[in-house]
Amino acid sequence: MVTSLSELCNLPRPTAAAADLFLSKLIRRLPKLASCPSPLFSFSLLRCSSSSSSTSTASHVVGYPRIGPKRELKFALESFWDGKSTAEELEKVAADLRASIWKQMSDAGIKYIPSNTFSFYDQVLDTTAMLGAVPPRYGWTGGEIGFGTYFSMARGNASAPAMEMTKWFDTNYHFIVPELGPDVKFSYASHKAVDEYQEAKALGVETVPVLIGPVTYLLLSKPAKGVEKNFSLLSLLDKILPVYREVISELKSAGAASWIQFDEPALVLDLDSRELEAFTRAYADLEPSLSGLDVLIETYFADVPEPAYQVLTSLSGVSGYGFDLVRGRKSIELIESGFPSGKYLFAGVVDGRNVWANDLDSSLATLQSLESIVGKDKLVVSTSSSLLHTAVDLVNEPKLDEEIKSWLAFALQKIVEVNALAKALSGDKDEAFFSANSEARASRKSSPRVNNEAVQKAAAALKGSDHRRATNVSSRLDAQRKKLNLPVLPTTTIGSFPQTVELRRVRREYKADKISEEEYVSCIKEEIRKIVRLQEDLDIDVLVHGEPERNDMVEYFGEQLSGFAFTANGWVQSYGSRCVKPPIVYGDVSRPELMTVSWSAAAQGYTKRPVKGMLTGPVTILNWSFVRDDRPRLETCYQITLAIKDEVEDLERAGIPAIQIDEAALREGLPLRREDRAFYLDWAVRAFRVTNSAVQDTTQIHTHMCYSNFNDIIGSIVDMDADVITIENSRSDEKLLSVFREGGVKYGAGIGPGVYDVHSPRIPSKEEIADRVDKMLGVLGSNILWVNPDCGLKTRKYEEVKPALENMVAAAKLLRARLRTEDIYSVSG
Repeated sequence: MVTSLSELCNLPRPTAAAADLFLSKLIRRLPKLASCPSPLFSFSLLRCSSSSSSTSTASHVVGYPRIGPKRELKFALESFWDGKSTAEELEKVAADLRASIWKQMSDAGIKYIPSNTFSFYDQVLDTTAMLGAVPPRYGWTGGEIGFGTYFSMARGNASAPAMEMTKWFDTNYHFIVPELGPDVKFSYASHKAVDEYQEAKALGVETVPVLIGPVTYLLLSKPAKGVEKNFSLLSLLDKILPVYREVISELKSAGAASWIQFDEPALVLDLDSRELEAFTRAYADLEPSLSGLDVLIETYFADVPEPAYQVLTSLSGVSGYGFDLVRGRKSIELIESGFPSGKYLFAGVVDGRNVWANDLDSSLATLQSLESIVGKDKLVVSTSSSLLHTAVDLVNEPKLDEEIKSWLAFALQKIVEVNALAKALSGDKDEAFFSANSEARASRKSSPRVNNEAVQKAAAALKGSDHRRATNVSSRLDAQRKKLNLPVLPTTTIGSFPQTVELRRVRREYKADKISEEEYVSCIKEEIRKIVRLQEDLDIDVLVHGEPERNDMVEYFGEQLSGFAFTANGWVQSYGSRCVKPPIVYGDVSRPELMTVSWSAAAQGYTKRPVKGMLTGPVTILNWSFVRDDRPRLETCYQITLAIKDEVEDLERAGIPAIQIDEAALREGLPLRREDRAFYLDWAVRAFRVTNSAVQDTTQIHTHMCYSNFNDIIGSIVDMDADVITIENSRSDEKLLSVFREGGVKYGAGIGPGVYDVHSPRIPSKEEIADRVDKMLGVLGSNILWVNPDCGLKTRKYEEVKPALENMVAAAKLLRARLRTEDIYSVSG
């Protein structure tokens, strides 16, 4: 419930003269509040009143979060998956969310409102369903694709594993990778885009239907199992375009007569001439079908390279082009050098990927400059990307520090910013809103809580250094084997164990001061003791404490570091029902006190087996946080690095023999353009090495990476100089192994390619896991191979985890016995 005017308006708090002006406008607008609707979302004053004033400059939003302001979709999905609710109940929650989103944008004054950006899992999987490109293992025989087939592709089922999942460009959002080949029979199998357009229209909201563009879809796909790896996915373009034409035709029949949006973010990549030619061919083919519609090609996440810009701006039948002008500032130079006459420019000046309030004065100046190039009636104010990547609504943060809150804008506030900029560009500038924005930005810049000179100097000192461990990995592994006394094919897990309802209740009650610190510590240590005992019973070799005290692998550390702020409902979708609540890095970062030592030490005290201390690495903390935008990212990363380095050394002093420093997001932060990658990898890899550069040879350093394509950065992974790396492998058809099999990469450190997929409820058999490990032994030596799941077990249930780990350990023992037999046979022979 909204309890104050500042929450209602959700604007940065103005001061002095700006406050007087703001309050006078507020009082004049109060009578209009009675007519404002109140669905799932809270509505700010500007949203309720903005529809009463028109603007000649149009506004547009690329896409919007679909999970709900308080994760309504997450809970509905998980209830449905657990069999606790019906498909109709799930559809009802989804429909309410969509209606609220469309209504909120309409009331905010947004002219071009997107539809078909909602998804029950992800938008690429939606496109796979639209095209009927279902892999045969799911038993789909045609017709409209329902939840059964759809969720089987995403999550697997009892008889078929899930499709591969990977990162959506350089974000922490995931998508299900299409599996395609020459024999796929494409058909129009999901009418979701049309259904949602009609749904919005019935509510009185005219929307812009959004489709993943055909070329981006193919470029993000992979050859299906059994298809030659060099199969040209673009050769399928002529086979999928007829389905796109059917969708377009049905949209027009449903009443779509304005804009249609094709998301083609692949245009920001380094594409060759054949790939660029596919865009020309695709839109020339679609042009007759698109007659009568204005076509927007939307790009985001980076600059569009000059060759792609030339292709994009000459596409047949296209009326407008969307550019990310936050992460793609160089695109402005291309626009200035030549923009096609009569075309629309959708200028993405409001950041879709971070939570900082827009610099309205700067954005307005940029827009005015662009207006002089493209013309007043051809410029549309937009977001830089979908707002899917940011949190939903600041109104749901009543406990967030008021000063920091004044510096922020979540998705709902960004819509207000888009409309305010459009109005200002038309001469209807809201002076109070702009003034409050300016003063909030000034307070952030001068705030003493943002700057720590000592921390800045310590981090700056890392720039010219190259911290490394004193000895090479092979000699360290020898020392570690003697100390840890591990068998061949040692087994371990990635870190987290299931988070039960009771465990979450204990953490929640401790945060709410309903139980004492002593009671909390006792409960957590008892949970750790149970997890250690379970691992001993399962006969796992290197144990973990299970992380029962942690809400999230990044948020947990951010809560204990200075310079971080936290939200109550700042959730962002990662995939499906999985949401994360990224911390907000607003200032210089340091570690005031120990963060994990007591929990790891407790676990080690419960067993004689080695226990891994569990830390999140500096690059992952950086990439999975909302990072300050007033400093280079590497400076913030180095500050986090020093904090993690201190924790590593304290864990070693506490007697922890192995320390895992997860860098799950190393690949995710890789720039999309090749020319920028070497610089990023240099400082990112250096940051990891710094964290453990001072430990003894006998302390085993692990790291973990998940759900990305690592083959193109394997050299940097080797350069990280970890003793053991565990890495996702099972969902990607073991393509990681190809880098060792065919790429000729020699890897001397320990490595554990994941042997089963933890993001599916499916339980693999002992034989299946043994077969998978056997394939690994074909390319990796038994002296370096580890056996472990793909990722942490936090999201699974114990009834899934126990049998899966039992089978994993049994498979390792089966193969050890075989290796011993082979050794005996070899010696006797």
